[in-house]
Order: sequence, then structure tokens, then C-alpha cells
Amino acid sequence: MKPAPFDYHRAQSAADAVALLAENSDAKILAGGQSLVPLMNLRLARPAVLVDINPVRELDYVAVDEDGTTRLGCLCRHARLETDPLLRQPLLQQAAGCVAHPQVRARGTLGGSLAHADPASELPAALVALDATVVVAGPGGRSRVIPLRDLATGFLTTTLEPDEMLVEVMIPPQPPQPRAAFREIAPRHGDFATAGVGVQLSFESGSCVSAAAGGCGLATTPVDLGPALQRLVGEATLTDRLLAEVAGPASQAFEPIEDLRASAQDRRDLAEILMVDAVRAAWNGQAVRDGEGAG
Repeated sequence: MKPAPFDYHRAQSAADAVALLAENSDAKILAGGQSLVPLMNLRLARPAVLVDINPVRELDYVAVDEDGTTRLGCLCRHARLETDPLLRQPLLQQAAGCVAHPQVRARGTLGGSLAHADPASELPAALVALDATVVVAGPGGRSRVIPLRDLATGFLTTTLEPDEMLVEVMIPPQPPQPRAAFREIAPRHGDFATAGVGVQLSFESGSCVSAAAGGCGLATTPVDLGPALQRLVGEATLTDRLLAEVAGPASQAFEPIEDLRASAQDRRDLAEILMVDAVRAAWNGQAVRDGEGAG
């Protein structure tokens, strides 16, 4: 199918893009187009105006501040998140490697993924675990900072206003040398995840000193599963009993969605299984299962 007719504008700067959004009440940002274009082709989305931000190269960057804060431009492609040597965020890198297929990761963008707010998306789940925030630009130089956990309000819906654009993601300083693992289950390799769990742990003197986790595909928004993992803090040995003590509460930490792929109880069960797998892998420093690639 083909999309409904629309006007097309190439933005020359972030301010230009925001101004175009403000001038057109039914406009959408075009970045990677991996979600928006299929919706348009199916006539599920009919924007009157597309604002193409691909020419705005200043929105494509990875930077690390002196205090350890990581800043990511909204035009960062998934593939860059997976491989950029400046980005030392193993949980986010693994989540990026789980997104669809290489062709999609080469075009899809970080900002587009977050603004699209698909609950099955891996990147928001990882960023919730990392306590990330997003910077949003509005007309007249207006900007605001939103905790990533507060960005999505439901299925494909966010707190972004029609004249606002997500321009940057900020990840606060993380523990040194964290161990991370992202695990998900999907009908086929590259399909949308039925459920996914990402875990990040850090250790000092052989004991766990911090634990964070996020889930995707479980509820209508990304799920912060970190509180369920606090039982790990202070432990030096991972036992089956300890795994059960964190996986059980994790499976009850959200209101599960139900669809043709899985019932609500299925998703609670999957959260528990994936949490055990991800915690064990992160604890042992085994980011990728034996025999698997990053993608």
C-alpha cells in the first residue's frame, strides 16, 4: 500500500524542525522511518506534513561529560549504539543489538524509538533501568527534561506535545565496569519481543553493590524492575534461592498486557524466567548466550 498524500519539509536545524511542527498542527518527525513509514503505508497514520530531520547532523552524536554523564543525540542509529567505542553502556548496547535486523538497526534512531513508544521496544526498557532522562525542545527556545520512565504514558503515546521534539538522551554516571545482560523471547529472530528483561549489576570486593533492571513487552510502558533486584545487593554468591527471591517479585511488579501472542499470566511467567536468565548471565559476566551473536 501507499501512504495518503502529505507535504514534505527538510529541516535544517533542530530549531527549524520545531518551528515546522509549531506551524503545522498535523505534522510528524521523520528520522529513521522504521516505524512511521509502515504505519503510513497501512494508513494507520496520516500526517499532513513530514518534517525530515536527517539533514540535522548535530543531532547525531555520542558524548561523555567529565562527570561521566553520557549524552546521545536523537539521530543516533541503533547500529551506532551497538558499536560506538565511546559508548560504554553495556546494557544499552546489548538492547540495541536485539532490535530487529541489521537493516533496521542501520536506519532506526534512538529518538524515534523513544517517541514511538512501542512497549515491545528494547531501548526504552534499557534506559529506564539506567535512570535516563530525555531533553525535549519546543518552539521559542523552550526545552524541558523528562525522566525516561515518565515519557511513555501508554501504547504508542507519550507526554510529548505536538510541537515538541525529543532531541537528546542523558544517562547519569554508572558504576564502573558494570556487568549487563539483555534477554528476550520472540516468535522468530528479529520479531517484536513478546517479553524482554535487561539487567545491570556492579560488584566491589566480590559482592554485588548495585542492581538495576528494565522490562519490555510486559506492560503498556517500559517497566522498572530494579526494586525487585535489591535483594542481590550485599550478596557474594548467587544461589537458586536468591534467584527465586528476585524473580518472583519481578513478575509481580507490573500490570501485564494480554494479546494474541501471550496471556497476562504468560507474561508474568516469562518475566520470571527471563529475569533468572539475565541475572545469572550478568552475575557471571556472560553477556551473550553461548553460540549466539549480538544481534
